[in-house]
Amino acid sequence: MNTPQPLLTVENLTVDFHAASGAFRAVDDVTFHVDSGETLVILGESGSGKSVSASAVMGLIDTPPGEIVSGRISYRGTDVTRMSEDKRLAFNGSKVAIIFQDPLSHLNPVYTVGWQLAETYEVHGKARGAEARRLSIEALRRVGIPDPESRIDWYPHQFSGGQRQRIMIGMAIALGPELLIADEPTTALDVSVQAQILDLLKELQREEGLAIVMITHDLEVAANMADRVIVMNAGKIVEQGIAKDVFADPQHAYTKRLMSALPDEADYRDGKSSGESEPILEVRDLSKTFLLSPGLLRPPKSLRAVDSVNFDLKAGETLGIVGESGSGKSTIAKMLLRLTDATSGEALFHGKDIFRMNPKELMKFRRRVQMVFQDPFSSMNPRMSVFSIISEPWSIHSDILEKSRWRERVIELLGLVGLRAEHADRFPHQFSGGQRQRIAIARALACDPELIICDEAVSALDVSIQMQIIDLLADLRDRLGLAYIFITHDLPIVRGFADRILVMQSGQTVELQRTEEIFRRPQRPYTQMLINASPRPKWEQSNAAHA
Repeated sequence: MNTPQPLLTVENLTVDFHAASGAFRAVDDVTFHVDSGETLVILGESGSGKSVSASAVMGLIDTPPGEIVSGRISYRGTDVTRMSEDKRLAFNGSKVAIIFQDPLSHLNPVYTVGWQLAETYEVHGKARGAEARRLSIEALRRVGIPDPESRIDWYPHQFSGGQRQRIMIGMAIALGPELLIADEPTTALDVSVQAQILDLLKELQREEGLAIVMITHDLEVAANMADRVIVMNAGKIVEQGIAKDVFADPQHAYTKRLMSALPDEADYRDGKSSGESEPILEVRDLSKTFLLSPGLLRPPKSLRAVDSVNFDLKAGETLGIVGESGSGKSTIAKMLLRLTDATSGEALFHGKDIFRMNPKELMKFRRRVQMVFQDPFSSMNPRMSVFSIISEPWSIHSDILEKSRWRERVIELLGLVGLRAEHADRFPHQFSGGQRQRIAIARALACDPELIICDEAVSALDVSIQMQIIDLLADLRDRLGLAYIFITHDLPIVRGFADRILVMQSGQTVELQRTEEIFRRPQRPYTQMLINASPRPKWEQSNAAHA
């Protein structure tokens, strides 16, 4: 019996990038195949070579500085690396298509989405004019864009993140490819929108018989989508096999480390820290209304971003604030730090209302309450060394530490967050994302705060790095008695970290309960939806369907 030929075969692929310091090997002797109709997930952390491998298949590696040093990429037996430019342009889109991570940066902001969809048909000679527009409308309808007849004339910025990703998928499948490469297609999306995009990809796969290569660092997404999985580290494949087998019994040490980062469903914090002590923070009827800019000859409109939110926080306690984009959770953080004014309500820190503090009181308050932002790189001055970044608060709050001890204390703080003394004289661009977040935490600790507000502090990090940062924050909490407000759109990430969780939707409190109660006995449908939206392994879906 003859074995069917794979749809795509990558053999001994090696890719180098050339820089002033020499050649960097991004992909090292990688071999894999994809069969018709299957989903292959390439799993690994940032810098593992997974996206470069996909770019090589599509011929999207910039040359220079990139170079395919060796290897063969075959589609139905034809080596695509030897195709002429004209044949390659015809091949991309019609046979193999790609969905990128950030649709907004890959959609042209000055053209309507209809124009960009129609261009796909016109460039490949499939349709022009009214027929291209008709096909574009149909493509939008297939990927679930409501009212496609009118929205075809909208611009990319007029759509939500999830809708923009749907539009990218519509463009990718427009010409009926047999293979779809999805490069981190859900990383920046809320968990419920992520679930919608994953379901859409599965539906299109069933309808069109697509093969999918999904690239991700998210273990839950990988388990949800994969028939087979490839695990990459430092440009090499370290493990591959049937997805269920790899997840259940990983063989390589790197894969085992990745799998250990999955949240344990039985792991909840005991909540002992809250005890009977008085709250350090009391938030009462906190509200924020934004006035939106009116259009020509139209009255101004208002947006109630936060609507009468109430909660307390005790010393050593962690409160998770969870909700989708637009739920008001980041606006709460900005009000508590007086980065934006509250419309009404009060926030009492040790009994004193933050919103009525005079400048001297506010200066003392900001020493005791610090913030860790989502993107540490944009919150650091790239021209300042790590030493200058961490020690800067001491020049503002001159009573904290005498200057002769600054370097000693910076080194202590770096050690506290798992970094080394020599890191003090480096600059932000010389660190990974996880290391930069550790530096941001060290900077927050420099003022000896009581409360740290973390606003999506791990959402941009690889899953294993996420858990390292969560573990670090938990260790610092237990050692230093810190309290946290931890803001995230990812409910499972706070399962073992938060004492209580405040669930928000459209500016309002949905429910506020102990973490274990939220996960085991959610009271409101919205909370249940957030929990159920977390991806389930593909093999569990199959079992449920046959139960």
